[in-house]
Amino acid sequence: MKMTLLEMMHMSSVIPVIAIDEIEHAVPLARALVAGGIRVLEVTLRTAHGLAALRAIADAVPEALLGVGTLTRPHEFAAARDAGAVFGVSPGLTPALCAAARSSGLPLLPGVMTPSEVMLAREAGFMQLKLFPAMQAGGIGMLNALAGPLSDVTFCPTGGITQETARQFLALANVACVGGSWLTPKAAMASGDWAAITALAAAAAALKP
Repeated sequence: MKMTLLEMMHMSSVIPVIAIDEIEHAVPLARALVAGGIRVLEVTLRTAHGLAALRAIADAVPEALLGVGTLTRPHEFAAARDAGAVFGVSPGLTPALCAAARSSGLPLLPGVMTPSEVMLAREAGFMQLKLFPAMQAGGIGMLNALAGPLSDVTFCPTGGITQETARQFLALANVACVGGSWLTPKAAMASGDWAAITALAAAAAALKP
């Protein structure tokens, strides 16, 4: 049965933001995260290996629920879907991205930063949003302020959140999960220390209040 975006967000206290510099890291990294209890993964298009990493993980780690991040151009939606992504994440929202999300059938978690952007996204039919960059946008204070007039919107704040601050965000009623890159430290990936990443994932999975 196909899961909704909101259901996937509630599955994972933290959605790791993954940038693959070496394609051979993709599958062992995904396996390490899933072993630690983190199944919802966001593989970004920030590097040249983004789509190839998506395909490799989709083939080798079927239990992972794959999102594709850093969607900024309409043509990327169909390519991400065909590579195995089941949802998309963008740093912002434009009319062209709205149309691409609908035509591709890929559920989108668009980035917003201001109340007006939240309202525009909601008018376009998006009820799950990424507050990005979360800390620069006001962090917990901004999310608390948005909860009053826009209580029907659910957020995944991303940008500047750490293992130490994640629990405070997750305690908010309008936050389903957070995005973070601390689960995939470059030093651990470079050295192949997958056990360390599994430990980070287990700690993140235990953060949900």
